[in-house]
Amino acid sequence: MSKHQFQTEVTQLLDLMIHSLYSNKEIFLRELISNASDALDKLNYLTLTDENYKNLNYQPRIDISVDKEAKTLTLSDSGIGMNEEDLVENLGTIARSGTKSFIQNLSGDAKKDSSLIGQFGVGFYSAFMVASKIEVTTRKAGETDAFMWVSEAGAEYEITKAQKDTHGTSIKIYLKEDESEFLEFYRLEGIIKKYSNHIPFGIWMDKEETIYPEKEDEKPTKEIKNVQINKASALWRLSKN
Repeated sequence: MSKHQFQTEVTQLLDLMIHSLYSNKEIFLRELISNASDALDKLNYLTLTDENYKNLNYQPRIDISVDKEAKTLTLSDSGIGMNEEDLVENLGTIARSGTKSFIQNLSGDAKKDSSLIGQFGVGFYSAFMVASKIEVTTRKAGETDAFMWVSEAGAEYEITKAQKDTHGTSIKIYLKEDESEFLEFYRLEGIIKKYSNHIPFGIWMDKEETIYPEKEDEKPTKEIKNVQINKASALWRLSKN
């Protein structure tokens, strides 16, 4: 296990984000989906251009699941993934210019400011608006080692070796006590359709459906179906030749 201090800019950013964007906190999901889509794009590009990845058999997709008892929301992708070095670089530090520009451009209007997040590459941290703790489990495509990054939004994070059967990244958010709205299917579905309908990869969730019997004396039953939420145009299905 290795413990690391966040770069000073990250700590400032977390503080700023939690206080200045909180009224538009739902955008954390948009940002995590956008990052997942980027990870899928990167791997997709490698399968088309790099001999080492051309025979990689994978299904590009983003999955979102909730555990109401544990109060966790998990977003997983089958993209490029990260190794330990990538985790430190991507989640422990921010390009100083990006942070400063982000801070300088803050206007005090939460909706307007939330659109700056992706622009300056700091979207991952918006999850701390709703999270008391975040666990990122990831394995880089082409590598065998997996790692877990954990932070409770303090001044530090830790990285440990982990188990993961396939490449990609899974982000588990332990929701704060008053953020249980983000455990509800229809709330999440609404956010995805509002911000992420254009994402070219399928975003999947389990949906509980009531099945009504044909006979009147039989009771309705519940069935869980895995459904695609966005209208992804599956570009990756096009021939690689």
